Amino acid sequence: MNILLIGSGGREHALAWALRKSPRLGRLYAAPGNPGIGALAELVRLDPFDHDAVITFCRHNMIDFVVVGPEAPLVAGLADALERAGIRVFGPSQEAARLEGSKGYTKDLCAEADIPTAAYQRFTEAAPARDYATRMGAPIVVKADGIAAGKGVVVAETLEEAHAAIEACFDGAFGSAGAEVVVEECLIGEEASFFAVCDGVHAVPLATAQDHKRVGDGDTGPNTGGMGAYSPAPVMTEAMIERTMAEIIRPTMKAMAARGAPFKGVLFAGLMITAKGPELIEYNVRFGDPECQVLMMRLESDLLDLLLAAAEGKLDGVETRWRPEAALTVVMAAKGYPGDYAKGTPIAGIEAADALPDTKVFQAGTALAEGRLVANGGRVLNVTALGATVAEAQKRAYQAVDTIDWPDGFSRRDIGWRAV
Repeated sequence: MNILLIGSGGREHALAWALRKSPRLGRLYAAPGNPGIGALAELVRLDPFDHDAVITFCRHNMIDFVVVGPEAPLVAGLADALERAGIRVFGPSQEAARLEGSKGYTKDLCAEADIPTAAYQRFTEAAPARDYATRMGAPIVVKADGIAAGKGVVVAETLEEAHAAIEACFDGAFGSAGAEVVVEECLIGEEASFFAVCDGVHAVPLATAQDHKRVGDGDTGPNTGGMGAYSPAPVMTEAMIERTMAEIIRPTMKAMAARGAPFKGVLFAGLMITAKGPELIEYNVRFGDPECQVLMMRLESDLLDLLLAAAEGKLDGVETRWRPEAALTVVMAAKGYPGDYAKGTPIAGIEAADALPDTKVFQAGTALAEGRLVANGGRVLNVTALGATVAEAQKRAYQAVDTIDWPDGFSRRDIGWRAV
């Protein structure tokens, strides 16, 4: 089968790496990809928001299946356009992608389907949002309604922080994503990332993971797109997994089907495990980044078979196989991230890190400049390792981090601390 993979980040590098293992794979293309993906796939210049161009490429290159990595093309309706053209695609419809595209949409669906989540209200003006936050008290969570690259959420410890976050949203800090704001209670517990591959009717749970959103050690500093992750997440016991499927995933599938938008793709539930059990923080409609990297390291099943079964509505009875080892990934980011950072700084030592046992460096924000690998984004490398335990995987991952020569990069030094 000829596959077109949409995306350019560490998540897509991990997906390309896993797809490459499938005996069913013919030619693998990636648009636009990155230098790491370029070692596994033929890179093509395609704008994923130009649906006609994507369809034309698929037809000219006999593409059998399109795998969409990031959320923005899904929210913009790429899956719908491909399906109308008779091209199989892994990823939800534009309407189903509203689960990520609008946090207010998801909160309303939770209220309608009795899915456990934080109390909330939606606002289109700053004054009533501030009043609600004041009535609720701090800590409180302020979210830009739309997609904001993982940065549109502020967990405000004080009312002053909450009011500032509300003003920032309405002042355009997140562009159109902040035109509406969701203000919700702050859930207390332990976070976990839960993934299920869905075919519109059936949902197959994947391995569990936990990520680290804050930029600094000890989970301090501002939220980011993710500074590291590990799998499995000890907090997600078999009983907690079944509760999540019964109380959150299956009711969501049923509610989306009732709305005429059956969910096909990967449903990524950000959870808070509270004293009451699993509660939904938010949904994403694609693999997590960097959670995808640890999941792909542990996946034994054929990824292509799994994604194709979801696209074709054939997940009933499908089970996934996982390596027993733990996996852990450390994000190396450009100094200054998630604020301003420099691009074009040189990176060396990736080959040496890759050569270490059970270790893989997935590239995210990288580019080639005059034949040299350079940083081209905020989150740049995902240094990933397997180990018999999370502690062993952590030790191997940081050994690889220390092998990489990138003076302008930094990483947290405590990824996996909860499990360790």
